[in-house]
Amino acid sequence: MDKRRILMVDDEVGFTHLVKLNLEKDGRYEVRIENHGAKAAETAREFLPDLILLDIIMPDKDGGEVLAELQQEASLRGTRIMFLTATVSIKGVEEHNGTIRGMPFIAKPVEPKKLIKRIEEVLKA
Repeated sequence: MDKRRILMVDDEVGFTHLVKLNLEKDGRYEVRIENHGAKAAETAREFLPDLILLDIIMPDKDGGEVLAELQQEASLRGTRIMFLTATVSIKGVEEHNGTIRGMPFIAKPVEPKKLIKRIEEVLKA
C-alpha cells in the first residue's frame, strides 16, 4: 500500500515535528514539513502531496495567502488542503461546520487519533 503524502506548513517547529512523528508512526503517511509559509508552494510543487495541513497565522506569509498561491498552481489543483490552526476553538469548528474559506479545518491542539480521523475524512471526500 502506498503511503499518503502529507505536507505540513506551520511555523511552530516543535509542533510540526511532533505531528510528523505521530502521523508517520501510524504507518499510512509520509510527512514533509515546511516551517516557512513563503516556501510552501515551492515545497508542495516538489513533494506533490495528497494533503496539505496549513496553519493560518505565520510570520512570513499567512495561511490565506499561502492558500491563494497554492490554488494558482496547476500541478496542485487536485491537492486537498486542510487548515490546522489555533486561531479557532473546538467550539468554533462546530459553529463554522468544520470549514474556513471553504476548506476543512481542525483546531489545535488536537489529539493524534482525532487528527488522523479528520485527515482520512478529508482524503475520502
